[in-house]
Amino acid sequence: MMRKLFRDENGNMYLLMALTMFLSIGILGLVIDGGQLYMTKSHLQKTANAAAVSGAQELPNSKESVDQVVGEILGHHNESGSLLFSNVESEKLLHVGVGREVPLFFSSLFGIDSVALSADAKASLLSMTSGIGTVPLGMDESMDLVYGQTYTLKVDAGDSENGNFGILALDGPGARSYRESLKYGFDQPLEVGDIVNTQTGNIAGATREGVNYRIDDCPDGNPEERDCARIMLIPVYKPHIVGSKLESVEITGFAYFYLADPMSSTDDSIKGVFIKRAGSGESNGEASLDRGAYTIKLTR
Repeated sequence: MMRKLFRDENGNMYLLMALTMFLSIGILGLVIDGGQLYMTKSHLQKTANAAAVSGAQELPNSKESVDQVVGEILGHHNESGSLLFSNVESEKLLHVGVGREVPLFFSSLFGIDSVALSADAKASLLSMTSGIGTVPLGMDESMDLVYGQTYTLKVDAGDSENGNFGILALDGPGARSYRESLKYGFDQPLEVGDIVNTQTGNIAGATREGVNYRIDDCPDGNPEERDCARIMLIPVYKPHIVGSKLESVEITGFAYFYLADPMSSTDDSIKGVFIKRAGSGESNGEASLDRGAYTIKLTR
């Protein structure tokens, strides 16, 4: 009887070991499949975020441009076939969803072959409240702005005839600093509320050089091109100190201006159009003044 009892205990031990191994393999399988699902979910969310942010850059242009950029981002993340939807919910909001079936390994032993995962993201445009790379040309906030309409900025004596534009001394007075800022953009950030002095004197020559430099850098550009030097970020302002003429301004917002034509040796004015565009500035919330210059923010 003792020998039989020992044999039974050995059998129980083997059975317990088998059960332990089976449970261990099952837990290991769940860990592996769970890790696979977690990594895939994270990847899908990052893809949705990137597609929403990049696609939102094209909201001022067209739905076709939005869809093209979203498709490019999905391809870059190896998720070309994962798009569930790309909805322009308003002129300032894009909603992108991605998803796909994720195959499982160990869980398939229990009849679960795959799990459907999805992720979505919304990106919105906010009016820019801080910008870098601005040029020393400004527009009065009271000006009636019509996007796509040609405007003329007269620069022979620092101000336009109708007072809608101002020539700004972003990097100090003088034609040289003005020309450099016009060519390359001011290298320090400007924010809503900053006070900036105006530029005085005849700076038509410096303006011609700066404008033609930008156009030569992007001879075949268009207002929708992302990296065209013809597109300039300009401050929007209200008068701050007005003596015999406008002496300083307070920045109240930002706008984008597209240079339409080069300047000849006799020109004393700049021609271009205002456009809506998302850029690399910042926003501390939806600004009260919207002049078509936007930043992008994930809202979900």
